[in-house]
This record gives sequence, structure tokens and C-alpha cells, in this order.
Amino acid sequence: MTIDYDVVIIGGTLAGRYAAWSATQFKARVALVEPNVSQEPIKNSIKNYTFTQTSKFLQKLSNLPGFGIDALCSGSKSETKEQCQILWNWDRAMLYANGIVANTHQQLSPTMLAAQGVDVVTEQGQFQTSPNLSFVVKDRSLRSRSYLLATGAIPAIPDIEGLESVGYVTPLNIWDLFARLSQSTPPKNWTIVGGLPQSIEIAQILVRLNCQVTLILEHPYIFPQLDPEIALLILAELEAEGVRILQETVVTQVRQIDGKKWLQAGDKAIETDEIVVATAQQPNIEYLNLAAVGVKWYQNRLVVNKKLQTTNHKIYACGDVMGGYSFTNIANYEARVALKNALFFPLSKVNYRSIPWGMSSQPAIAQVGLTEPQAKRRYSPKKIIILKQYFKTLAKAQVQDEITGICKLIIRPNGEILGASILGKNAGEVINIIALAIAKKIKIKELSSLSAIYPSYSEILVQTAQMWEREKLNRNMGLKDFLENFFHFRRSWKI
Repeated sequence: MTIDYDVVIIGGTLAGRYAAWSATQFKARVALVEPNVSQEPIKNSIKNYTFTQTSKFLQKLSNLPGFGIDALCSGSKSETKEQCQILWNWDRAMLYANGIVANTHQQLSPTMLAAQGVDVVTEQGQFQTSPNLSFVVKDRSLRSRSYLLATGAIPAIPDIEGLESVGYVTPLNIWDLFARLSQSTPPKNWTIVGGLPQSIEIAQILVRLNCQVTLILEHPYIFPQLDPEIALLILAELEAEGVRILQETVVTQVRQIDGKKWLQAGDKAIETDEIVVATAQQPNIEYLNLAAVGVKWYQNRLVVNKKLQTTNHKIYACGDVMGGYSFTNIANYEARVALKNALFFPLSKVNYRSIPWGMSSQPAIAQVGLTEPQAKRRYSPKKIIILKQYFKTLAKAQVQDEITGICKLIIRPNGEILGASILGKNAGEVINIIALAIAKKIKIKELSSLSAIYPSYSEILVQTAQMWEREKLNRNMGLKDFLENFFHFRRSWKI
């Protein structure tokens, strides 16, 4: 069999494009198949971040003299001033976000990848085994030494009575809805069903656009990977901004009455203009014919080993197509590991211990390593030390009025850093220092001696790490007291 490529990447995501670009750096022969021509999955993660950052500013701007709602809405065709303000805020957020998306999109565009030597195919295809393993796109058969699945995930829609007939949006297409609104009447009341990371971001964006938002969570927590204390704080922040949160509530029915959508959530009937479904994700693999080539999946997860090989050893996977949440940096890390194994010898294994992840909420959330409950389950509570410091102690947080935040470090008695959870301004930047410390096995005493620039948000790590010195002193004082009592007893016994 003639091998045309070293790797064929089935993409449609940022991770797929990143993998294609990375493969060219190894001088590999690469084909990138992108069946999703719209590229909305690629753009949405950038839009969520951009909208979250701009929505708070736009909310303040619309209340300034000369920008107030009366000035904004003079001559508006909107039914109410509130609807006019939603559109005004949204138009400016969309304009800014589209500019950012255009700039970032260009860096890994199909045109740029093609210039690097990538064979870009914008058609849908599927695997076949006859006469040999290949990926077939129309009448073309892409034969390769290895294949990489980077098709991402799509929303998993729950089986709720009446949901399909009434209609809904998902985190994948919600911004398309706003883009189509133009000057028509925008939805003012929103209900978000589910606790994905995108649920938090979308709820905060909408409430800052002066919408009324209800967030319905099936469980008492947002999602289990988040530190419980951090989860409580971000929920409190959402409630303070005006988001109505219903926890341990299951939606059982959706109906449309007199032009309004109604949800039966637990024992409550909720009226809303639009429903966002964000309960879970499932691999975007239906059209790939994976069963024919021996690739197995279980519920919403592909079966892969630590080398990111599927049950067909020539086919690898990266990103949320394997299951889990959509985090670009994690998907890119997996793409690097999978490519090394696919192009060379399959020796590299994934290790998520030092890979951080975060959410673009305000205040931001970032985590790396183990959370407090995870560490206590693994090592027992007596062998874990929790260090906490609050952002209100930072001069920069005081200056920028961003004092809501906490830094938690999880430490072993020998100073080994097991993990960190941060809620606060620039959490996504600060967490990278901890991730590096974990990866390089740098102990907490080294962080406590770091001289961070003043004022900066990185100071929170130094302040938290310096608590270790006090903790160690307290333990030493306890040992000193024990030894003094012991020798005092010995002296008394000898006499």
C-alpha cells in the first residue's frame, strides 16, 4: 500500500489546526480534514472570553452621562428601553469580539496552514478498512501511517419532554442567535439548564447585558472537578450580579404557552424567552464510521490509553472528542503527546498533574493538580496542609477594585506542592507559576522566597507560600515543647 501522509488529522477544532501546524515543524506530510466549514467551535471559546471581559465595561459605560439609556434609545424601534440597552451592549460586544476572533483566527487559518505544506480538505469523510485502513473523502482515499481525531465535542441534549418541539440553543450556537437578531426584539429572560464551565461564562455575560438569567443545576455543585470552596464563591458572585440559581433541581418538562416558553423545574414553573441547554457534551464522531475500524467508545468517552491511542493503535485522539470539558490548552497538550507517538515511537504518556485549566468568568477561576478533597482522599487529611490567602491583601487588587478572590495551595508536610485553586483577577496567569513549580518539583519554600514585582497579582502566591514558614514554625514549636517536657520528666525521674 502506498502511504501518502505521515499523519491525517480529522479536525474542525483549534486543537486540530494546532496539531497540523505542529506536525509541519517535524517536516511531516500532513493532511487536515475539516468537515465543519462554519468553524464556530473554533471561534466560540475566544468569543466567550472576549464577551466576559467586555460586558462589565459596557455595563458601566451605558450608565455614564451621555451614554445613559435615554440617550441610547432615542429613536429606537425596540419595544422597551431595556431591550434597547441589551442590543446596544450586544452590538458593541459583538463588534469587538469579531475583531479579536478575526485576528486570532488568522494565525492558524487554513490558508496559513496550506502555506506551511498542510493538505487542507474541507469535506466530510469516514474511515474504511477495505482494502487497507484509510480515511475516505468523497472519491479520494487519504492513506497514512497514523490518524489523529480532533473533531471536538457537541452538546448532549437531555431527554426532556417538549424540549425539541419548543426549541433551545446551546453554548455552540448561542452567539449566532444574537448575531441574527440585528435590531429585532432580543430575548430578555434566559434560562440556562446545566452546569458546564460555559454555563457560568454565559450566565455572567447575559446578566451584564441587562438580561434576566436563571441557572438550573441538577447537583448541589457546579461541576465536580472544581474546588468546593471556589465553587461556592463563584455561585455567590453570580447571585450578587443578579443570576437566579436553582440547585439540586431537575427539569422534567418544557412547554410553550401564549408565545412564552415554560419549564417545569422541580416544583417550580419558570417562564422564559430562551433556553440554553448545557448539561453535557458528547464526542463529535457519528459520521466517522469508527466501529468499522475497531475504535471503541463508552457513553460519552472514547476509549484511549495513556499514549492517547484508541483501540485501533494507528488512530490517536486529542481534545474533548475523548470526553471531558473544552479547554484549549489541555487539548493542545494532548495534541503534542499524540503527535509524538503518531510520528515517531509511541513512548510518550499524558500526565495531567501539572496541566492547569481555567474559566473566563469574572473573577476568573484557575486550577492545577489536586483539589483539597482529592488530596485528602489520596493522602489522608492528616498528611495535607492547606494554605489560603485572600486577594484583599494585595495592593494591586485594592487599586483596581478587584479584591474578590482567594488562593489555595495544597501542600504535603515535606513541602511538595500537590495543587492549587485560585479565584480572582488574573488567576489564569498566576496559576502558570504553580503549574511550573509542580512540573519541575519545586517545593513551597522556593516560592516563599520569590520576590514578585510590587504591585502585582503574583504577590498572592508569595503571600500564600510564606504562610508555609509560619506553619512549619508552629510544627517545630510543638516538637520543641514535647522535647522540653520529655527531658524535664527524665531529669525529675533521675532525681
